[in-house]
Amino acid sequence: MISINNLSVEFSSQLLFDNINYVINPRDKIALVGKNGAGKSTMLKIIAGLQAPTGGNVAAPADVTIGYLPQQMVLEDNATVAEEVRKVFAHISEMQARLDAMNNELASRTDYESDSYQELIERVSNLTEELAIASSDNCEAELEKTLIGLGFERTDFDRPTSEFSGGWRMRIELAKILLQRPDVLLLDEPTNHLDIESIQWLESFLVSKAKAVVLVSHDRAFIDNVTSRTIEISMGKIYDYAVNYSRFVELRAERIEQQMRAYRNQQKQIADTEEFIERFRYKATKSVQVQSRIKQLAKIERIEVDEVDTSHLSLRFPPAPRSGDFPVIVEDVGKAYGDYQVFDHATFTLRRGEKVAFVGRNGEGKSTLVKCIMGEIPFTGDLRIGHNVKIGYFAQNQAQLLDGELTVFDTIDRVAVGDIRLKIRDILGAFMFGGEASDKKVKVLSGGEKTRLAMIKLLLEPVNLLILDEPTNHLDMKTKDILKQAIKDFDGTVIVVSHDREFLDGLVEKVYEFGHGQVRECLGGIYEFLEKKRMASLRELEHKAGSSGEAKKEQPRAKADTAPSAADGESAAAPARLSYAEQRERDKIIRRLTKKVEEAEQDVAAREQAQQDIEARIATGEVVPEVFEQHAAAVKALENAMSIWELAQTELDETKAKYGLS
Repeated sequence: MISINNLSVEFSSQLLFDNINYVINPRDKIALVGKNGAGKSTMLKIIAGLQAPTGGNVAAPADVTIGYLPQQMVLEDNATVAEEVRKVFAHISEMQARLDAMNNELASRTDYESDSYQELIERVSNLTEELAIASSDNCEAELEKTLIGLGFERTDFDRPTSEFSGGWRMRIELAKILLQRPDVLLLDEPTNHLDIESIQWLESFLVSKAKAVVLVSHDRAFIDNVTSRTIEISMGKIYDYAVNYSRFVELRAERIEQQMRAYRNQQKQIADTEEFIERFRYKATKSVQVQSRIKQLAKIERIEVDEVDTSHLSLRFPPAPRSGDFPVIVEDVGKAYGDYQVFDHATFTLRRGEKVAFVGRNGEGKSTLVKCIMGEIPFTGDLRIGHNVKIGYFAQNQAQLLDGELTVFDTIDRVAVGDIRLKIRDILGAFMFGGEASDKKVKVLSGGEKTRLAMIKLLLEPVNLLILDEPTNHLDMKTKDILKQAIKDFDGTVIVVSHDREFLDGLVEKVYEFGHGQVRECLGGIYEFLEKKRMASLRELEHKAGSSGEAKKEQPRAKADTAPSAADGESAAAPARLSYAEQRERDKIIRRLTKKVEEAEQDVAAREQAQQDIEARIATGEVVPEVFEQHAAAVKALENAMSIWELAQTELDETKAKYGLS
């Protein structure tokens, strides 16, 4: 479908790609992998037509559509969420105008038996079907499912986009791209702006509904679940494997090992042959054998071992000074912004040496509580920092806070003190900023390089409480593995705010879940937590988000289901007894949702009858273009009605389950 032919890219006399060739086929799910700076984002831009290569070309049929989500983009803020997303359906009016023109042409022509007339009828039929698929009802249903899947609540649809953070506005752009259903989806780090629930929904969408996908992501669990083909960019070349990432890592290691074994065997054979030639070169009795060996040596096809990028990060946190037994004690802590209570009555204690994770949907208060611990914002309740606790804090936007006009060396030189200033070059080299790289300006660094530079600043002073807010954003997989091991080896206390399941797996022994204005402690690792919460199924997450948003419309976004669960390892508790006013509100919600389901059922029945009536007309032999147009529209209208009924029924079932009703 899309062919990459002899692609070469050169930056400042440095070859990024060297005559690369491969093909993107329909339905391919490709993971584009490689270290930071290998050229993954550049490759996506070239495929999207946003950047020209130095040599070669990208060939694609004219009718192939491409959707591209970059890591960063400039967004407009002049519409509500729903209005912004509806912009992707602007093509519907253009399709309708084309259909009207063709229908007018059909009405004016009389050459019913001609080939051109039959072709026109076929074009009308095809366009009618396309238009029916893109009908307004279906658009609204898909818009709703997509936005809810990406973490929005129904109450968010009419809010201006300007009220949302950059991460949430990136979700809006992602929703627009997904709704366009392009032939090829190019996604550059889409999970950087998503929480665990939304990542799982996106996984399901890409697997079941997307066509071809080329994906750049450093979330190993995500790409393993989505992709079935891996293309590695390394040292200007590509290595193409028809497997997911985890299997690719195994096969790559096997390939290098086999090449090294064959290379060593051949080198021994060459050495033995050269030794024989040198030994008997001047003996007349061996001249025939010598000449034969010389010819044999010339014919050997030399084995080459794939060039492997061996540069890696050397990361180790300084030994932690001893702190008190309880570095952080939180009792009935709450934080509100005006009438919006982010969380309340948060109570827990961290022991020295514990490694814990803060998880939950974006906006539930993870970073807010971190700021409370740091003393950056006021709060209610009692929060105490233990004896001799020294905090090292990596903020979510730490990389963006760097001064772009400074060089890498100057950035560290300005914060280093004492003897450490004599070792700046060594430290930079350990973080892959050796040689000329230390003289680069920060503004030209990639996202991963900026994150590494920000991490250096964190290491300049020994600490015993590490607080890392989304530390893995923009880090490649190799660097993430090194960071994970460094945190494991760190002998202090660690709080990690992250949505990266693979990174948290085996790293933390306790999870704090933020949701519904509460902070709940869950013993065990991240996958144990997800299993206990029954969050492995994206659909369950989607329904929870949808029902909670409907049941608590008066509250801002990101209020999740507060019903007790089995997250703490115990069986779920029975719903608390409701007051009379709460029972009335519950019954009101149930009645409204029941009526919504009944109306949807009636609409489905009417659409079914309309389709049957048209089919009966066709059976009588009434075959004119209008009948086929009406039938295609009726089929699609029935599908739309079924989708709306499914959403309504799901919302009702989940709301009943929330209140313990059957």
